Amino acid sequence: MTKKTPDFTKGYLPNASRSEPHGTRLGRAIAPATAQHPHNSGLHPLDDSLDAFAARYLLAGMAEQTINVQYYIWEDDMSGRLLFSALLAAARRGVKVRILLDDNNTLGLDSTLRMLDAHPLIEVRLFNPFSFRTLRALGYITDFARLNRRMHNKSFTVDGEVTIIGGRNVGDAYFGAGEQPLFSDLDVLAIGPVVADVEKDFERYWRSGSVSTLQKVLDVNDEQLDARVQLPEDWKTDPIAKRYLDRLSSTRFATHLESRTLPLIWAKTRLVSDDPRKGQGKAREHTLLPQRMMNLIGQPEKSIDIISSYFVPTRSGVALLLTLRRKGVKVAVLTNSLAANDVAVVHAGYARWRKKLLRHGVELYELKPTRETGPVQRDRGLTGNSGASLHAKTFSVDDNHVFIGSFNFDPRSAMLNTEMGFVIQSEPLAKLFHQRFIRNQREAAWQLRLDRWGRINWIEQQDGEEKVLKKEPKTRFSQRLLVRLASWLPVEWLL
Repeated sequence: MTKKTPDFTKGYLPNASRSEPHGTRLGRAIAPATAQHPHNSGLHPLDDSLDAFAARYLLAGMAEQTINVQYYIWEDDMSGRLLFSALLAAARRGVKVRILLDDNNTLGLDSTLRMLDAHPLIEVRLFNPFSFRTLRALGYITDFARLNRRMHNKSFTVDGEVTIIGGRNVGDAYFGAGEQPLFSDLDVLAIGPVVADVEKDFERYWRSGSVSTLQKVLDVNDEQLDARVQLPEDWKTDPIAKRYLDRLSSTRFATHLESRTLPLIWAKTRLVSDDPRKGQGKAREHTLLPQRMMNLIGQPEKSIDIISSYFVPTRSGVALLLTLRRKGVKVAVLTNSLAANDVAVVHAGYARWRKKLLRHGVELYELKPTRETGPVQRDRGLTGNSGASLHAKTFSVDDNHVFIGSFNFDPRSAMLNTEMGFVIQSEPLAKLFHQRFIRNQREAAWQLRLDRWGRINWIEQQDGEEKVLKKEPKTRFSQRLLVRLASWLPVEWLL
């Protein structure tokens, strides 16, 4: 069965090249504001999980020309199906939809992706696809060097006018409506010049050698493909769906956007994104994201606050942080505790450096699990689904630069996975970030300190008083033993 579809690699023009700039509903809404700030981009942080879902869903509903989405994970749950249905509805209105997914987490989605790809205005492509669709472990055995490299990028861009980038994947847990632990996360909606950069970057990935069309990966047989996304029969009465529908009916996001009353921070914003050839191990070192971020930001002089779901500094990263401390720079890190983490081996790659960092004055804070009771986190392996409680990846430098994106402070993000994000020069946004950081320290995290014997203590604030915990809080002996054993393994480069 051959899909009848336009050639999406021909005739597609980024917004900057279209004959009628700002000719869409979204374009007309934002044109007056962007005209007043020609060199800056307008930014709207999306820290509320349900608002982050609503923004994506409503933007898809406002689309008139194109939607480009790029994600590491797209879950086959209520939010995933609702957003797929929104993309399908847009295609039925004549909108060209392109979906680029990393193939590491598409298990069970093949049928749905076939249905979407069968629509003449929807095309699906996969990054570093698996040859074995069910027994994927066989793929790692036969093609580990390639399949160990994943596309961790996350973006949602509509009509070349508005984009959302950040740390969230698509799934109920990421949007705060599922049974799984809630991921504390951060996205940013952007309008202005940086959107064209995101469009060009998407195009670069779409055409890259690491990406395959769905038809090259999946057998398309003669079954009837009805080009629709299935929702459960009783989905409107489902409690999770009700949370999404309630937010969609109560939010005035679309109204604020069109009436130009959506709160925006205008700032110089630069996109940083890995060369997609990193997925083939062919990217040059000077093009890798960490080096490009630091080139834009420069060396911290006063302070650096880091929020990262996975923090594996490695020997070279520890040396860099200690150099900053010797220069008088205040360094503070918020990451997941062992109780909140979903990858024990990754936590081991961080835990081995804690004492050294603390001895040299680096402040360490570990987020408590977001659910005090319930099932224990399932370990998700080296390239897992980032199921930890903290999922944001952001940092601020000297109260005037902020990074928001997909980059974790670990070797996997630095050397193996492709990543993207915004470097934003904005004192107001940096202050908002710092307030969020301080609030998490006080309300949701344990602070780590060394006692006089050099042992780590976890400090908890309760009613204005400090409670000192001598062992990793809310963990079992078996978890702590696993981390200790894992810290001896020579796998830090994989983490």
